[in-house]
Amino acid sequence: MLVMKDLLNPLIQHLIDGILTIDEDGCIEAIDSSACALFQRSFEEVVGQNINFLMWPAGADRNYLLFTGACSRDVEVEGIRKDNSFFLARLCIRAMQHAVHHCYTCFINVLPSTAIPSPKYKSLLTERLAALQIDKDRLSKSLESEQERGRFKSRLVAMASHEFRTPLSAIQLSAALIEKYARLNDYQNLFQHVGKIRGYVIHLTAVLTDFLSLERLDTGKVETIYTTFDVAELGRELTEEMQQTAKPQQQIIYEHFGEVTEICLDKALLKNCIINLISNAIKYSGNDTHIRFCTVVTPAAFLITVSDNGIGIPESDQSQLFEPFFRARNTNNIDGTGLGLHIVKRYVQLMDGQISCQSTEHSGTTFTLRFPPGQVL
Repeated sequence: MLVMKDLLNPLIQHLIDGILTIDEDGCIEAIDSSACALFQRSFEEVVGQNINFLMWPAGADRNYLLFTGACSRDVEVEGIRKDNSFFLARLCIRAMQHAVHHCYTCFINVLPSTAIPSPKYKSLLTERLAALQIDKDRLSKSLESEQERGRFKSRLVAMASHEFRTPLSAIQLSAALIEKYARLNDYQNLFQHVGKIRGYVIHLTAVLTDFLSLERLDTGKVETIYTTFDVAELGRELTEEMQQTAKPQQQIIYEHFGEVTEICLDKALLKNCIINLISNAIKYSGNDTHIRFCTVVTPAAFLITVSDNGIGIPESDQSQLFEPFFRARNTNNIDGTGLGLHIVKRYVQLMDGQISCQSTEHSGTTFTLRFPPGQVL
């Protein structure tokens, strides 16, 4: 009876809140359900971990080993729950032996809640909470980014479906009519539909180019390759090329200002920007209109302007002009992906330039590309 009393006294004296056993190295071998609830952890999470995983002496350095092989002692500890909250407890360590195996039983007695945590624990808790906040912010940003990619993908699929379905249907119709007119030797109508197919193919090619350009930009595959070239010569070439796609009676007028014509930029990206701006001017201007395309080289900057007297851009829409897929409210009946200006802006930024727009609805639009003087030779 005396032995049993000696065994029960510690339990009665300390009002045990949990029990766990550790081996000679301080690794947890077993833990009861009350202790699991106290630490808010499952059996699987705890077994095999060092006891310092759950608690250490109050006021001790974080590197201090709680269990040092002492056979019998009591120590105040700071326990750490899974939610990073703390509690102050008294840990009673008692040696036990099973055959040749030594282990230690730890009786956990939670002290009153008025107990004050040590400064070192407060510092640790602050660090842990800060780390949790950082992780939370990182996850939140990652989630927002993933949601944005999802919305972007949905808009891309919807736009592609619309932009491809209509031209392909028209091409199919024109092909059927060409077959009919060929049997009737009606070459006038036949050539008319051949021209329509050619126009639809150009449109589909432009749509594909926009989608591929956006994909390369978003994946960081676009690299700037700077070369020296004659911008006036490029301007004349592009004017001649774009004139072939202009509407009836539309005239593209090119001018270069400045004695210097040599610049150093990515010629391919710059050409893409100019073609996009002139294509928009053609698209949003009527027949028998003028489109002005200018290059200006000065010691202070290199400028490109493309001006038209087309439908213009509503003032309320101008702040969103360079966002992907955005189209002004007065362009609903005109084909387009809403990607062109977004791509132009990103290409210009890759070359350390800026793009700006001035427009009045029903009166026309002017786009200006500005590059720093370092690009002028």
